[in-house]
Amino acid sequence: MAFLKSLSGLTGNELKDSEVQSRERTAASVLFDWEREIYVARAPGRLDVMGGIADYSGSLVLQMPLREACHVAVQRNHPSKQKLWKHVQARQLENTGVVPVVQIVSFGSELSNRAPTFDMDLSDFMDGDKPISYEKAREFFCQDPSQKWAAYVSGTILILMTELGVQFTDSMSILVSSAVPEGKGVSSSASVEVATMSAIAAAYGLNVTPRDLALLCQKVENHVVGAPCGVMDQMASACGEANKLLAMVCQPAEVKELVMIPSHIRFWGLDSGIRHSVGGGDYGSVRVGTYMGRKMIKCAASDLVSVSSTSDAPAQSDDYKEKGRDVLKSEASMEYLCKLPPHRYEAAYSKDIPETITGDAFLEKYGDHDDMVTVIDPKRSYSVKAPTRHPIYENFRVETFKALLTAANTDEQLSALGELMYQCHYSYNACGLGSDGTDRLVNLVQEMQHRKTPENGGPNLYGAKITGGGSGGSVCVIGKNCLQSAEEIAEIQQRYKAATGYQPIVFDGSSPGAGKFGYLKIRRRLIITK
Repeated sequence: MAFLKSLSGLTGNELKDSEVQSRERTAASVLFDWEREIYVARAPGRLDVMGGIADYSGSLVLQMPLREACHVAVQRNHPSKQKLWKHVQARQLENTGVVPVVQIVSFGSELSNRAPTFDMDLSDFMDGDKPISYEKAREFFCQDPSQKWAAYVSGTILILMTELGVQFTDSMSILVSSAVPEGKGVSSSASVEVATMSAIAAAYGLNVTPRDLALLCQKVENHVVGAPCGVMDQMASACGEANKLLAMVCQPAEVKELVMIPSHIRFWGLDSGIRHSVGGGDYGSVRVGTYMGRKMIKCAASDLVSVSSTSDAPAQSDDYKEKGRDVLKSEASMEYLCKLPPHRYEAAYSKDIPETITGDAFLEKYGDHDDMVTVIDPKRSYSVKAPTRHPIYENFRVETFKALLTAANTDEQLSALGELMYQCHYSYNACGLGSDGTDRLVNLVQEMQHRKTPENGGPNLYGAKITGGGSGGSVCVIGKNCLQSAEEIAEIQQRYKAATGYQPIVFDGSSPGAGKFGYLKIRRRLIITK
């Protein structure tokens, strides 16, 4: 409703001459033809309860869609009827005349170092009669750092053109308004991509399932933006439901079920104030190290297959040896690292995975790490052991966490769930994806958990972990769904502020994903009074 009221306040006859308009609102006020249909979609941010960076290794993940969401309004018009900003009109007169254009306004630009508007001719996405390559698209959006944000929005158009063969012959007006704060590790980028593509799909009558839409939006981030994320964020934003955890196996994106959050359990997000970005160097280098580890394990398994084929160990039955070879063969062709159980990793491979390796040493021995979205720098040293170990154990932790959610309502249940979150947090740190701020928040939760109070015999908060891509951003906290827990979260806020000068944002509450929300088709209604 707040977004719809904001839209209605943009109509030309409601703008007061004396009202000082921000640049973005001025641009938005002439963006739409208010007599024609406007399509509105909504996609929430997400709180990474369990799973995190193990998503690109095929892990089970548990994600909660947040209350905070991004709204996108889209309108299509024939190029000759499209309302154009003055500089776009001048460009068309200077060039070839009327052509399809995209005009985008993003609210909230004053809070970030970015331009509030972006426009382009749709022909800029064409190379002859074919869409331009993703590499050229990345170069296009990197020309002006203040407008790089537009890749998340208009990149959805290029993906639809390239992957689904959609032809866009109309002009397009897009308004983006997001309440999901940027750089907090709660998937602000995924919510923008999913909301934008959902609104465009509605405006053009495209029948795209929420799952397929999420996979397409991941391509926006991987190939147009250039951030090597998994599909977890987009799936949570597209397929999630309010007050449920989306349980998904990222191989590549299979929703297992929607797990109802037990009524006695509550999750919160607490923002550390340290900006997070999946496009950052740490996230990318950890991903490279993970894929290096997978390649090493596959090569070691292949060698063990050869050895077992020529071995004459008499202590083993033929049946046992055959089954052992089958296991090794499956590990030699393993697509996802999370298919390897922890006991197999420890029994057969752990001792041979190095702590670190240089890019050139790895390339010389193994050729490539077989990842489509990262590139090995020969001159760089990569951590391998911790990034390889993390997803193998994280997948086990997430499966255990999911099973425990349906256990009896006891303090032991909450303690076990919290312990799994703590283990995940310190595993992130071992990979090099921790931060002082997130560690401080987790330590404050532990202090709350273990302090003795005369009023209450037991704790209210039970665990916490860094979320998403790590290196800052937010932590997820688990606790009892009670007033005392909320009071302790507020106390953590104040103590963090006293120590750092920054008061964390609290993410509390859930809402439906884009698929469940659907879309709104709106237009201004003229009311004639007598």
